[in-house]
Amino acid sequence: MKIKRIARHVLMTHAQVRRSFPASALKNIEHAIKASENLHQGEIRFVVEAALDGLPLFKGQSARERAMDVFSQLGIWDTEHNNGLLIYLLMADRAVEIVADRGIHAKVGPHEWGTICHRMEVAFKQSDFESGVLAGVQAVTQHLAAHFPAQGPSRNELPNAAVVL
Repeated sequence: MKIKRIARHVLMTHAQVRRSFPASALKNIEHAIKASENLHQGEIRFVVEAALDGLPLFKGQSARERAMDVFSQLGIWDTEHNNGLLIYLLMADRAVEIVADRGIHAKVGPHEWGTICHRMEVAFKQSDFESGVLAGVQAVTQHLAAHFPAQGPSRNELPNAAVVL
């Protein structure tokens, strides 16, 4: 157990998340995802979580492990073409993870996702949350449009709204 990490998680509040992501920012992120999905066949979800609590925190669950759980719980894997993608932010750690379904992961590897996550984390360290997420959505869009270009009107399989946990 790392005491500093536990303290950060215990002290992180939903009010801090709301200050970092007010309703207007969440709406802008939703619009960016919708615009992005007009350019490709992928399905993007953005989730921000204040902190881990309970057993996952004390067992040392990583942001990556939690992102995988959220990916599954939200059914992002359940798209017709295996083209769902999660951008996950764990606020207490200021850690970003991108989890891509197998259809996307086969085309774009972990190095590219890691680069996008790092750029977003740099923005978050400067408390530039909305712009960091919008830049992340744009970077993901470039990869998805290159590998899964739009082919006429597509069915929106997953909600575009940002999720705050």
